[in-house]
Amino acid sequence: MSKLHFTTKHANAATVKHNWYVVDGTNQTVGRMCAKIAAVLRGKNKAYYTPHVDCGDYIIVINADKVVFTGQKL
Repeated sequence: MSKLHFTTKHANAATVKHNWYVVDGTNQTVGRMCAKIAAVLRGKNKAYYTPHVDCGDYIIVINADKVVFTGQKL
């Protein structure tokens, strides 16, 4: 009886594709927006996320002066 073997392929610098995203900060809560942006910058939204490889994407935030703070912040 033959055995079925699978190997895990790790991301490396040659296989990673970086994308560009534009995020509009108008009426966005600062904490929620920053948490989502941080995950994309680290690459955690990708299926081949590897902690020791830079597999994150690039993000441009527009209208950052129109973000919303909740509670008594600022």
